[in-house]
Amino acid sequence: MGGTEHLAVERIGATLVLTLNRPEAKNALSLPMLVGLYDGWLAADEDDGIRSIVLTGAGGTFCAGMDLKALAGDGMAGEQYRDRLRADPDLHWKAMLRHHRPRKPVIAAVEGHCVAGGTEILQGTDIRVAGESATFGLFEVRRGLFPIGGSTVRLARQIPRTHALEMLLTGRPYPAREAERIGLIGHVVPEGTARDKALEIAELINGCGPLAVEAVKASVYDTAEMTETDGLAAELARGWPVFDTADAKEGSRAFAEKRPPVYRRA
Repeated sequence: MGGTEHLAVERIGATLVLTLNRPEAKNALSLPMLVGLYDGWLAADEDDGIRSIVLTGAGGTFCAGMDLKALAGDGMAGEQYRDRLRADPDLHWKAMLRHHRPRKPVIAAVEGHCVAGGTEILQGTDIRVAGESATFGLFEVRRGLFPIGGSTVRLARQIPRTHALEMLLTGRPYPAREAERIGLIGHVVPEGTARDKALEIAELINGCGPLAVEAVKASVYDTAEMTETDGLAAELARGWPVFDTADAKEGSRAFAEKRPPVYRRA
């Protein structure tokens, strides 16, 4: 299933699980991790058998942000991937979901630290689950830096502007319950169970019609900045063809016959 020394890949049924795997550095982003992430997004989109993606971190931590030293390729870390970055200078942005949106739903399963670049990647995910001891935040301004992974654009579109600006301008940490209250995450679960909850949600998605799921996700994002009139027109253009699919007919037939549907992406 691919992966790199800092990014583990696992297939669980129709779900692809991508695990940031550098726990000794709190899963700080490195070049091997970014390459593995980008390859994982592509693999999920190219495999019709994969219907959802879970993104999580090893060792009780999600991601503590960017490891600038590793990204620069100092020492041995990541040197074998330098050609990938030279060939695609936007690879790291695509990996962080700044310049790339997978067509399959992405569910974040957060434990421990999810700060700086971790919170920026989080904003590129679709559904978010966190253990009760998880911590979020954009610490860049405290270091005289800029959260250039998309947060000054995306955060205020995802949570109320007053909360977005407080997070961006203070650089303070946010515990899981507060992150849930302001709408940054959707679920807070007992510590150590975020991955289980994410897989539970993924399994619900996997049981739905894949063409319908992908069309619904695309419609939500594509119409986000449209006027209501334009958005409703775009929704019809994308939604009506779904009704003509064999999967739509199978869904109705299965409901009438009181059995689970068998979807074939057709």
